Amino acid sequence: MKAYVLGTQEGISSLTLTERPDPVAGPGEAVLKVRLACLNNRDIQILEGRYGAKKAEDRIPLAEGLGEVVSVGDGVTQVAVGDRAVCPHFVAWHDGPFDMSYFGKDLGTFTDGWAAEYIKVPAGALVKVPASLSDEAAAPLAAATLTAWHAVSVIGEVKAGDLVLALGTGGVSMAALQIAKANGAFVAITSSSDEKLEEARKMGADYTVNYRTSPDWAAELLKQTGGRGADIIAETGGQHTLPMSINAAACNARVVLIGVGSADGPLPNYGGIIGKNLVIKGIASGSRGMLVNLLRAMEANDFAPVVDKTFAFDEMAQALDYLKSGNHQGKVLVKVS
Repeated sequence: MKAYVLGTQEGISSLTLTERPDPVAGPGEAVLKVRLACLNNRDIQILEGRYGAKKAEDRIPLAEGLGEVVSVGDGVTQVAVGDRAVCPHFVAWHDGPFDMSYFGKDLGTFTDGWAAEYIKVPAGALVKVPASLSDEAAAPLAAATLTAWHAVSVIGEVKAGDLVLALGTGGVSMAALQIAKANGAFVAITSSSDEKLEEARKMGADYTVNYRTSPDWAAELLKQTGGRGADIIAETGGQHTLPMSINAAACNARVVLIGVGSADGPLPNYGGIIGKNLVIKGIASGSRGMLVNLLRAMEANDFAPVVDKTFAFDEMAQALDYLKSGNHQGKVLVKVS
């Protein structure tokens, strides 16, 4: 099969297209033919050697995607050949609280990910995609949308009338907007682009702040809301935006740290807050159980991730460059088959 590998991790140019043997399903495993793969900012950080220690040079990247089951090993009953399926990128996290051991079974870092024609995963991690959802709606779920679900629904315990603040207009923030609105909440979005903020308003955002024209965007948000702070904050900006997010928070708010961002900043151990899922509340994506509930909510409320652009498989590097440019709004996909 054709597959991309990380290479020396000195930048996007390190990504290398190669030939690998087709994976074979062992006991408890399933092999999927990849239809769509999805990009996340962490993929760029990995390729640039900024996501913890460098990974194996022959590692196949990408944390999320959608595939069709083409073979299963002994003992597999969760899925069958022909099923469309997705899975959380922490394939060992089925339910319950997070554990550090799940990092050892993380697609695209310590195990091979979706940037290939085929992928092999533990069948127990897979979730069948309902027929009512398209490939494009289901493929971007396992990282950005699942993270937003974890932040807004699980940690945030969103309810009607809450004010949810999401920073930026990337995949997590757009998903947080949709999940919040599906629960009857108000939503505030920040961006440096008036055009992107206009699109966010079309999707239902109640408050929008351009942080370039309003550097003290927390004060501007409080002005717009009549002094009301945010009850739930999807903090995707990293430690440099955290002080402003705290200023924008209401009493008893849930501030959920999502963006790792740069390692440089006032909190040198900031990544540990996320990696260990500490309170304020650092989170690491979500479990299979959360993914099941997310799919049910999508069916009930008729929403799907915002897809900005889809690239061909041989345009993987161009797709990553586009993601890094920051010109996207929502998810960037790669069509594999």
